[in-house]
Amino acid sequence: MAGHDAHHYRTEDGTGLPHDPLNAIIGPRPIGWISSISADGVPNLAPYSFFNAFNYRPAIIGFSSIGWKDTVANVDATGEFVWNLATAALATKMNETSASLPAEDDEFAAGGLTAVPSSTVAPPRVLESPVNFECRLTQLTQLRDLDGEDVPTWLVLGQVVAVHIDRHLLVDGVYDTAKARPILRAGGPAAYAEITPDAMFDMTRPDDRG
Repeated sequence: MAGHDAHHYRTEDGTGLPHDPLNAIIGPRPIGWISSISADGVPNLAPYSFFNAFNYRPAIIGFSSIGWKDTVANVDATGEFVWNLATAALATKMNETSASLPAEDDEFAAGGLTAVPSSTVAPPRVLESPVNFECRLTQLTQLRDLDGEDVPTWLVLGQVVAVHIDRHLLVDGVYDTAKARPILRAGGPAAYAEITPDAMFDMTRPDDRG
């Protein structure tokens, strides 16, 4: 029975395992494929494996960056960013944008992707991505540990102010999650998952039952 034969450890002592299982257990996770632009107008594109939605109305999404990277610096300077949906068809190109490049280099070009203007914010969108959320910064917070010490990780939250959705993903006006074939970050150094139609199932919440 689950829980009767458990590997147990205190996190302060280490996992005792070949690889920390945290991001494999809390996964797969949506990918924060974030485009931003510097105060000098240099575009940037990078994927973040710690990403999610946090509120409906207003729509607030967020990602965390381990380290003060170009994306965080750009968002801090301009107050804007764009989230782009990473799909199976774009997996290889998305992965190329994770390379550590000098701040003046263009990850759109490195990934063979097309930067197109957004409608309400300065950072460009990924044309090839079927969904884009244009966002304005609401909070930028450095994380802290139990001792109140700063952790070198920053949580970026932004309000979605404009949305672009490829029309073929709207079936009778309803967004079809699996049709986009989104990819998600799983555990270990290289594991990903893909959402396909056969992975989907429906379950009605108790309060919504007639």
